[in-house]
Amino acid sequence: MTVDLFMFMGQSNMAGRGITSDIHPESAPELLPGAGYEYRAVTAPDMLCELCEPFGCRENRSDGINDGDMKTGSMVTAFVNAYYGITEIPVVGVSASKGGSRIEQWQPGTPFLNDAAKRLDMAVRYLENNDHVIRHKYVLWCQGESDGDVKTPREVYKKQFFNMLSVMQEHGIEKCFLIKTGEYNGGEDYTYHEIQAAQDEIAAESDAVVIVSERLAEMKGRGLMKDAFHYFQ
Repeated sequence: MTVDLFMFMGQSNMAGRGITSDIHPESAPELLPGAGYEYRAVTAPDMLCELCEPFGCRENRSDGINDGDMKTGSMVTAFVNAYYGITEIPVVGVSASKGGSRIEQWQPGTPFLNDAAKRLDMAVRYLENNDHVIRHKYVLWCQGESDGDVKTPREVYKKQFFNMLSVMQEHGIEKCFLIKTGEYNGGEDYTYHEIQAAQDEIAAESDAVVIVSERLAEMKGRGLMKDAFHYFQ
């Protein structure tokens, strides 16, 4: 089977905090037949699993990426369906996201990035050893709210983002698909405009980074945020 391998990396809105409500009852979509699989590097490293929500819900390492039981439902199934509809190539997804993480926690040598690279290496080895052809290796990145909260300067965010990406590229990643940070929906004096601007500049400066969605910034105005930071499913 020919597949595209995706590392789903970032903080809580990639990890998945989606819920339903009486006002917003829509659940995650059903996975299209043949569209994707999950490689569970922690809990099932010797097999491919059917991709389902909440994606990556038990993929925790005590010395690496550990999101506890916080994952309730993600954008991964929707993304995989859309990607498969365009490419007709199945996705193998690997969960590697940590809620609340800042870009400084994804630097070379840190537990989160070390773990993400390890999960990538394990997935590649499993797929190649089981007669799968990996067409492309990508990261889907959604992160930045925590850096907006602590007012990380634009140039610092950019430098540390490229530090992170360079390590993943050393492990075979070809491109990073970037989902731009949305808006803050709470009562504190937070703004994510500097992070959003940094992400625009990152994509403009690097052929290895492609912005694939800016839709999160619309969610606050549409009433689709369940709290200060997160979205309904």
